[in-house]
Amino acid sequence: MKNKCLITDIAFNNIHGLLIVEHATFLQVTYTERSLINFPFSRYFPKLFADSFWFLTCIHVLHHSSNSNLLYLGSRAKHKYQDQIKMKFMRLGTRPDNFYTEEATRTILSDLPSDLTICVNNITYLLHRFPLVPKCGLLQRLCSDRGDCTRFALELHDIPGGEAAFELCAKFCYGITIDLSAHNFVPAICAAKFLQMTDSVEKGNFVSKLEAFFNSCILEGWKDSIVTLQTTVMLPEWSENLGIIRRCIDSIVEKVLTPPTKVRWSYTYTREGYAQKKHHQSAPKDWWTEDIANLDIDLFRCILNTVKLTNMLPPQLIGEALHVYSCLWLPDLTKRRPNPETSTASQMSKQESVNKKGQLETIISMIPEEKGSVSVGFLLRLLSLANLLGASPVIKTQLIRRCSLQLEDATPNDLLLLSSNSCDDKDHIHDIALVKAVVECFIMRWRRQPNSSEDLIRKVGELTDFYLKMVARDANMPVQKLVSLAKTLPEFARPQHDNLYKAINIYLKEHPETSKEEKKQLCSIIDCEKLSPGVCAHAVKNEKLPLRMVVQVLFFDQERSGSKATAGHDFETRNIQSKNQSNDEVKNKIVLGSGEESSGGRSKTPDSTSRQKVEPESKHNNNNNKSRRKKVVEMGSKKEREIMDPRKTGIQTSRSENGHNNKGRER
Repeated sequence: MKNKCLITDIAFNNIHGLLIVEHATFLQVTYTERSLINFPFSRYFPKLFADSFWFLTCIHVLHHSSNSNLLYLGSRAKHKYQDQIKMKFMRLGTRPDNFYTEEATRTILSDLPSDLTICVNNITYLLHRFPLVPKCGLLQRLCSDRGDCTRFALELHDIPGGEAAFELCAKFCYGITIDLSAHNFVPAICAAKFLQMTDSVEKGNFVSKLEAFFNSCILEGWKDSIVTLQTTVMLPEWSENLGIIRRCIDSIVEKVLTPPTKVRWSYTYTREGYAQKKHHQSAPKDWWTEDIANLDIDLFRCILNTVKLTNMLPPQLIGEALHVYSCLWLPDLTKRRPNPETSTASQMSKQESVNKKGQLETIISMIPEEKGSVSVGFLLRLLSLANLLGASPVIKTQLIRRCSLQLEDATPNDLLLLSSNSCDDKDHIHDIALVKAVVECFIMRWRRQPNSSEDLIRKVGELTDFYLKMVARDANMPVQKLVSLAKTLPEFARPQHDNLYKAINIYLKEHPETSKEEKKQLCSIIDCEKLSPGVCAHAVKNEKLPLRMVVQVLFFDQERSGSKATAGHDFETRNIQSKNQSNDEVKNKIVLGSGEESSGGRSKTPDSTSRQKVEPESKHNNNNNKSRRKKVVEMGSKKEREIMDPRKTGIQTSRSENGHNNKGRER
């Protein structure tokens, strides 16, 4: 041991105590009826208590002789971020465990006959009065009421913690070795309180030792406090009355609010990539989220609400704690079609479904109001779970509103919500109705806001089209749902319809049995004027599209080509006019040099002549623009008649030469 030592064993009720310290130096002190709290360790070992890297790991009471105990001090270093540290425990007693079981009877091996029978639930204990009655106030009262009897039979069916807790108390009275830790502290102290094993009955009794362990070890530790708090679920009323719940919560909250640079205790942190980093200047900001996620939902809510009331942590950390808790306790909805026999919904019993529903609603109620406190992907997952577990309409509406506030930050994968009937082979996997409700809520909110940015709604439009491309592969997705979602967005939300066309093309590939009417419904949502030239070229050759759709694409493609040609012709006309005008000006200057009269008369002629030339030309261009669509439509009708007439070769002949078969073409 080097300059430091660590207290691992404590002696209580010493008449003569012997302390073993570093470098085998012995210090002898005398104490009578003193507990750990009263022992001035800091006076003898000031350096020990000044270093926070050393900590109390365990407590042992070792009987050195009948009149003295041995207090042993060992050493153990604590690493800054070590995850696996032994939890603190207290060992009391030195005698071996000589309890044995015969059927439903527990008996202690002794030369003396049993004179005390105690029944706890279905277990009968054959014990002795002399070790138990002096330490248990309840047994003293019950035995005194029976008078002078040689044998006593008592029933303690209502003892908190049951037979396990009672046996701990009985072994303490016999001096048998017992180990107490955060796992069994709560039932032990509740049973000791029930049996009235206090210092008023006998000095140094079980309750005082348990309270000293609770104050000096459990409340000082991080994981010890959490484990103890979790065990209070077994005895909530006793734990509440004894103040265990409130004191554990206060200890946990105090450590949660500790700055990350000052965290020196062990915690659980399994984020990806964190373990590979060898050097950490401080603990991560969310170091506490995984450990408290192991708690019951009501205890978790108490801790998180207490932390929120302090206003010392940002809402993003609160949201991260909720996300970690939901990942641990709520069912995980996969993106693939679940097996009806092994799906989450079918495996969940009715009671389990009710519990999960309660956990979900509690988590939703704790989400901070600040935008961005949780991700939109997490909100959408909660919305899908709420639909699966049958949450109330109020909860669903609240989630839909929260999702719409951050919809522009979502990804197409975030929108892949499983349908509540996805186990049925005849139903579609993805819940497109929920996505539509979120998009509608977003559009409604966008229209109400003054000076709303069109870039925002265009981003949502692009997101929706990418989502349509993904769900179009769903084998049982009905056309009506796809069209309904596509029509939810206003026209200006889609500057281009390329992604919408690709979604329809994917749907037609995955659903070859689509009827003519359904194809017309799908193609009705496409604006051919908003298709790029490349997509138009693909649509013209697409055999899965109805014929009318192909004709429309041809019309607008030719109209676009015609408008480009007209624009080029107008540009050349303007260049020629500007050149003629410059030549006329040069001629006028030459004429002006010969005389004033001739210059005065000829100077007006070019202007009037050019004006007369430009005005008919502009009128001609306007007439061309007005009649262009009519000509294109007439030309398209003529093309359609040629395609439908088997005697004409036209487009049909050219397609047959390219290897395309139009016999199955639908109009």
